[in-house]
Amino acid sequence: MLLSNLPALQVIIPLVSAPLCMLLRNPRHAWACALFTSWLVLGMAVMLAQRVYTAGTLSYAIGAWATPWGIEYRVDMAGALMVLVIAIIGALVMPYAWHSIQEELHKKQTGLFYTCYLLCLTGLLGIVVTGDAFNLFVFLEISSLSSYVLISLGSKRRALTAAYQYLVMGTIGATFILISIGLLYMITGTLNMADLAQRLPDVADTRTIRVAFAFMTVGVSIKLALFPLHIWLPNAYTFAPSVVTAFMAATATKVGVYVLLRFFFTVFGFHFSFVAMHVGEILMLLAVAAILVASLVAVFQDNVKRMLAYSSVAQIGYIILGISLASAAGVSAGMLHLFNHALIKCALFLAIGSIYLRLGSVEIHNMHGLARQMPWTMAAFVAGGLSLIGIPLTAGFISKWYLVSAALTAGYWPLAVLVLVSSLLALIYIWRVVEAAYFHVPAADMHRVREAPASMLIPAWLLIGANIYIGIDAGLIINIAQQGAAVLVGQMP
Repeated sequence: MLLSNLPALQVIIPLVSAPLCMLLRNPRHAWACALFTSWLVLGMAVMLAQRVYTAGTLSYAIGAWATPWGIEYRVDMAGALMVLVIAIIGALVMPYAWHSIQEELHKKQTGLFYTCYLLCLTGLLGIVVTGDAFNLFVFLEISSLSSYVLISLGSKRRALTAAYQYLVMGTIGATFILISIGLLYMITGTLNMADLAQRLPDVADTRTIRVAFAFMTVGVSIKLALFPLHIWLPNAYTFAPSVVTAFMAATATKVGVYVLLRFFFTVFGFHFSFVAMHVGEILMLLAVAAILVASLVAVFQDNVKRMLAYSSVAQIGYIILGISLASAAGVSAGMLHLFNHALIKCALFLAIGSIYLRLGSVEIHNMHGLARQMPWTMAAFVAGGLSLIGIPLTAGFISKWYLVSAALTAGYWPLAVLVLVSSLLALIYIWRVVEAAYFHVPAADMHRVREAPASMLIPAWLLIGANIYIGIDAGLIINIAQQGAAVLVGQMP
């Protein structure tokens, strides 16, 4: 009974638990509720991934209404990988959240924080598992609205400005997506994505479908922060509470990439998206611009959270670059980097959050000599930075290797050079932090700081351990990514 209802339970359990956190007045009880729910979701995500891995795509009809009349939850290998990413990150940030939230939020805001966190988790999981286009929009809004609140809870006043900027951009993106879904429904009479995929080829030459495709592409590109539609991301990541930044950086933009993949390959189809509409060439140009421009901007940032935010824009460029190749190798490389970057960037932001807890700042000039006082935290940052650069024996190296191989196979050798050059830029901005923490003398007036608590170090080091393990033995995750890519590009000639 449990196994057959796993797709629905992934969404229902965090959704029901969310208001409970608001009702629990004791912050520790609210945290315990969110912690238990997150780990329960992770357990179900692992079982779901195992079922899909062994039995293939799962289809679940809500209320036993047959598709396409009823809402369908549909999980294939690509969806199972995304559910696993979201669940892993959600489960690991919750133990970390206890000390971080106590420091950065007022006691009265803790219930609201855990409620919005679980609602955001619900929305992200719902986006991935649903097979209904309008249902996808609803879950997208649930995750977005809760994200706006989570960002606004930051300790600095600029958090409100960042949340408002994200709200404006997010609303524009959501409106574009809704217009696209409305146009698709108008011309096909269905909202089920599998049904849309069957009906769209008959009307693919119409202006309505082209307009719907354009609206969907731009709307989702805003949500995933594709250059130059990324302007909401740096401030949102910089001024949000540390645990919110870590969670969003690892999940929200990655889910946006998944939506783009789902519509390009499954709904509109490969031929329409990449041959008729030439979206591959457009994505490739934007991805190259994102990798170069964002990496260069990151080099000149003094605030480490802002530096890593621009780094995220560049890393999204890597993922989109793989997709733009429109090949099974390119898509699997993009999905592999999606998974690996989620682990890498979450670990880095967790380390920076620990530094903020003890130091009260994440400016590089305030971190001189910090490695002597917070050795475990800085070691986690260095290990995550090495993976971000793409040093061998790390997860970042594996995904960049597959990306370079896909580019060379497709005949785009300049793209392979671009990946290597951008890795050198990543080395520069990571080195700036390492140099300050390890090779500079602490300021005379710098107060003594303690190492971060174990509840914050352990989640960061678990992610670092996963990065190193994947760098040594990536067989399972590569196989999952390749199977997910095979499902998405199955209609490719």
